[in-house]
Amino acid sequence: MTSIRHNRSDADTVLDAVRDCVLAVGVRRTTLADVARRAGVSRMTLYRRWPDLGTLVGDLMTREWLAVATRAMPDASEGPHTRARIVTGLVAGVTEFRDHPLFHKILDVDPELLLPYVLDRRGATQEALLTLLTDALREGHADGSVRVTHPERQARAVLLLVQSFALSLRTMTDEDDAELDATAFLGELRTLLERTLTP
Repeated sequence: MTSIRHNRSDADTVLDAVRDCVLAVGVRRTTLADVARRAGVSRMTLYRRWPDLGTLVGDLMTREWLAVATRAMPDASEGPHTRARIVTGLVAGVTEFRDHPLFHKILDVDPELLLPYVLDRRGATQEALLTLLTDALREGHADGSVRVTHPERQARAVLLLVQSFALSLRTMTDEDDAELDATAFLGELRTLLERTLTP
């Protein structure tokens, strides 16, 4: 086994390996030995950076979910104002997140992993998303397209709304009722975001 340095590409190799393991067997059945073998490194190399599998999976989720968020947000040139870009980006982000294979695997096999971030505390992903959202809301305050209020509190309220659609939407949809499908609900999310952010 080789040793890896602590740079981005090395970390990504390990995170790719844990993603592949989780997609194959779920989190509970994945071991650090499995990850090390798939990444081509020693277990001691992993332990130097990640004390346990939970930390490693947490870093994986942060990487994957932040990638979803950044891909979903339109460039400044793609919208008439900041509010439009925020709303479009958040709805697109929820759509991509709900389609993400890692999210599906966790939801189907290890849903308890998500509970602490819903009921008890904010995780690294949520903190990073709040920073991105707060910065975008401040831009909207400056260009007059977003209702001006305390930006950090506004970001938290918006993330609470978006998070409920991302995590719980399937509890409110019915496969046999086209009027209650996910696409229609995402339209409702767009309306809610527009109305809460419009000055």
